[in-house]
Amino acid sequence: MPGPLLQSYLFFNGNTQEAIDFYCKAIGATVEMVLKFKDSPDPLPPDMLAPGYEDKVMHAAIHIGDQLLMMSDGCEPGQAFAGFSLSLSVKTPEEVDRLFANLSEGGKVTMPLGKTFWSPRFGMLVDRFGVGWMVGI
Repeated sequence: MPGPLLQSYLFFNGNTQEAIDFYCKAIGATVEMVLKFKDSPDPLPPDMLAPGYEDKVMHAAIHIGDQLLMMSDGCEPGQAFAGFSLSLSVKTPEEVDRLFANLSEGGKVTMPLGKTFWSPRFGMLVDRFGVGWMVGI
């Protein structure tokens, strides 16, 4: 019997749709589904959402390669990412270079691409949404 399934679920600070669009363009993610709070099949509890969050993303799922990444705007502004990075493994140095450049657009490189003892091409960055990424072969 297989063990539990671990999946990442990221809470963005009110800009999940922008992140989805960016990841589709930057790394070829594909959208499985997007559900906005206003489209919830069940009524939301009163005062659950910050004003203006009705049009924000309640739940989204995108595919990056064969992995699923789930996302939401959460229920209120002010959330931040800390203490983790997403690791993106690819097959060629050219693909590392391309995806690293795309993800770092508007973000910050924290470890420039280079050779390491574990990889011929590896680098780290924080994207424009504050999500940490490790990209390598």
